[in-house]
Amino acid sequence: MPQPTIVFLVNGDPPGAMGIRAQSFRDRLASEFDIHIAYRSLSRVRTIFYFLGVLARVRPSLCYVFDMGYSGVIAAGFYRLFSRCRLVIDTGDAIYALSKSTGERGPLGLGLTKLLEWFAFAVSGRVVVRSHPHQEMLADQGIVASVIPDGVDTEQFFPCPEPDLRRKYGLEDAVVIGVLGSLVWSPRLQMCYGWELIEVIRLLRDRPIKGLIIGDGSGLSRLKEQCAAYGIEDRIVFAGRVRYQDLPRFVNLMDICLSTQTNDVPGQVRTTGKLPIYLACGRFVLSSNVGEAARVLPPEMLVTYNGTKDVEYPSRLAQRIEPLLDHPEIWRQPGASVAIAQRHFDYKVLAANLRQVISDSLRGGRAERPALVPTASRPEERGRP
Repeated sequence: MPQPTIVFLVNGDPPGAMGIRAQSFRDRLASEFDIHIAYRSLSRVRTIFYFLGVLARVRPSLCYVFDMGYSGVIAAGFYRLFSRCRLVIDTGDAIYALSKSTGERGPLGLGLTKLLEWFAFAVSGRVVVRSHPHQEMLADQGIVASVIPDGVDTEQFFPCPEPDLRRKYGLEDAVVIGVLGSLVWSPRLQMCYGWELIEVIRLLRDRPIKGLIIGDGSGLSRLKEQCAAYGIEDRIVFAGRVRYQDLPRFVNLMDICLSTQTNDVPGQVRTTGKLPIYLACGRFVLSSNVGEAARVLPPEMLVTYNGTKDVEYPSRLAQRIEPLLDHPEIWRQPGASVAIAQRHFDYKVLAANLRQVISDSLRGGRAERPALVPTASRPEERGRP
């Protein structure tokens, strides 16, 4: 029998997180499905027409949209309305809550984001989310979702000493505490990834530690300014943007990795791609006790985080890190972290879950569309917290 034809619409470019997620799934499912991948171009409007052209030419049995971006959702939704194509939406964020939290969009932008989120759920046959808290949140809204978290290739990311690279960056005589992420500055919150690491290095400046920040973005200059203000420029290495194929070497420079999510809806629904990478490389993780991390990590890796910006969080991190410095045997257990990655985040495991989602969607068709409940039965109108 011919293979079912599937189009992956990626709201991102090939080297980005969603591009890698799509490619990783295609590589592992290519023997069962004929998978075509289309990526977003620079122009949002042009991408909509490009995606529509791909769908019209390929005429897939199923369209799978990675991330709830305008281009992919509008193109796939429009095509779905005029075809027998099944549609699956894969999202890792509560996009309206996230936009509202960052404060980067005005009332019109927020309204359009909310409309996009509603439209995506309304036209999709199935929804895939990347954390169990997100699944539970949508269930309270009457939307059924499957969970396929952010993943990692454990044959590409694994524990490996990097003595030469440590010497290059002057990290050989210190315990390295690191963070990986997009350094996008939030004007409303006055923070971005890495802010907590700067504060931890300040608090523990008398101990043999150094910081490593991997990433780039609008917050990079802000973090460097804060380092200068604290007089700790020589204690933190800014590695900048690192190619995905080089990430294993740089992550292996870290002894303790920070994975911080805010304790609000945007943070609670996330897995974040960096957590599986940290674990696959055998790193010891200190994570905010939020979202999927709270579900899969042991208690010794979890730190309480309150609200959207917890100014006391760096102090709690410092208190957890100090005894680790005196007892390195606690964090030098790469096998334990790798086991968590293999159990929960390995693409070999996740691809099997996606295979089931795709097969169910192809069999179920339109009948598997999530049931959007009437407004009156939503939890906030039933007096639930």
